[in-house]
Amino acid sequence: MNTNPVRVFIAIACSLLAGTALADDDFRCGSRIVRTGATQAGVLDACGQPDTKAVEKVDVRSGNRVVGQTEVWRWTYTMNGRTRVLTFDQDRLKSIE
Repeated sequence: MNTNPVRVFIAIACSLLAGTALADDDFRCGSRIVRTGATQAGVLDACGQPDTKAVEKVDVRSGNRVVGQTEVWRWTYTMNGRTRVLTFDQDRLKSIE
């Protein structure tokens, strides 16, 4: 089988990038892991109080129309020299940056 080294390199690079993207779906707090989809209460239980909390009202749209509002919370944790921002829509963890 003749394997093209460029294709092998691209396949490895894509695998590494995919692994990096998946790493932002969870957050380690001591021995516990918090994942997207967790509730605010679950994150508080696992990680304790964040260093900072901020909330803003964001319009919910359907096409060009505003059909309501939602609360978006941003909690900041600094652990082991690394700062992570957890974003909640209402009560559910949507992203970890």
